[in-house]
This record gives sequence, C-alpha cells and structure tokens, in this order.
Amino acid sequence: MTQMADFRSEVAGAALELFTTSGYDATSVDDIAQAAGISRSTFFRQFGGKEDVIFADHEVLLAELGVYFATEHADPWAAVCEAATMVYARFSDRRMFAQKRYRVVQAVPALRDRETIMASRYKRLFSDYLRRALPGIAALDAIRFAAAVTETHNYVLREMMLGSAAGSRDHLNRELAAVRRSFGLIFDGTGAGSSEGDVVLAVFSRSTPTAEIARRIQHTLDDFVS
Repeated sequence: MTQMADFRSEVAGAALELFTTSGYDATSVDDIAQAAGISRSTFFRQFGGKEDVIFADHEVLLAELGVYFATEHADPWAAVCEAATMVYARFSDRRMFAQKRYRVVQAVPALRDRETIMASRYKRLFSDYLRRALPGIAALDAIRFAAAVTETHNYVLREMMLGSAAGSRDHLNRELAAVRRSFGLIFDGTGAGSSEGDVVLAVFSRSTPTAEIARRIQHTLDDFVS
C-alpha cells in the first residue's frame, strides 16, 4: 500500500479499537484523533466522519481494483473472479481487524446500511469492467454476473469472519468456479474442427452470454489466422 493508504489504515485501526472497547456511539472524532495521534482537522481532511473511517480500507481496495481492471485480461469473466479473491485475500490477511469490524458493523444499523452501499460499489465496478471488456454484452448479463460474484464473495468472507470452515480461500475459489459454470463459462467438453481446419464446431451452454460466445469464436478465428 502507499504511505497515505498506510496512514488511513492506521487511523482506521485506532478507531476500530475505540468502537470495540467504548462503543460506536460513545466514540467521538476527537477520541479517534487523539488515539491515532493526529489533529481533528487532519482527521476531517482524510475522512468525512466516523462512518468513513471504518470503511477506509474499502476505498483503498476499490482504487487498486480500478488499476487492475485498467489492464487487459485474456478472460474478463475470470478477471472479475480474480478481483474478488484479491478482496478476500486482503481481509483474510487482516483477519482480526476484519472480525472486529464485522462485529461493530453488525451492532450499528447505520453501518450495516453503509456496508450495503459499499458492496454495491464493487458490483458496479465489476459490471462496468465487463461492459468495457466485452463490447456488445447485454447489460443484464454483466450485472447478473457481477452480483453473483460479489454475493458469493461476501458469503464466504462472512463465514471466514465467523470462524466457519466454509470461509476458506479454497472454498471461495470453488464457489466462484461454480458461478462461472452456472453462466456457461466453464466447459466440460471441447469444440471440434475438420481435419482441413476450415470448419469450426463450437458447443456452448444455453446460459452462456452471447458476448462470451462471440469472444470465444473470434479468439478461435484469430488463432487460425495467426
């Protein structure tokens, strides 16, 4: 992370400790600033308020994923799943922090609402990327896939924070593969061509988005030309 991201993370950690020990409502911005060793004005330059500080690492992650999606990926669907595993890895590596925040958020209705809004930002980021990477994709195909990936990630992450065996990284990878399979993006069979190479036979699931069918056919034709 950058120096600024490290700073924001440290302040968020100090705030979370106060929220855990003293309660969210009883903790003031002045309390957080004092615990973090910064001034009140510095706090407000970096965060809009208490709700913002507790979700500061999400802002860092969203920015990092924006950079990740700015590069070209051979399989856009797999890239979205990989992005979800990146988010999971960040919180898994800071498991104690994630678990403390989960308990605080669950206890405060306003924070639960803010968490829902945050999840929608990931879904929007994923669907917007798919629409850029797959010209012609139906908007609902992008939205449905982004929602399925996000909700799958959130379920496994929640299980991890609760200490369940279903909250492992391997489980997340299996479930994301299941999402891709349900959308017809993982194939059990292979296409076949004539011995002369002038005919290509491709078999797709009914659930495969038309934009993905077009992408795979174009990719195969490009391979023949090259």
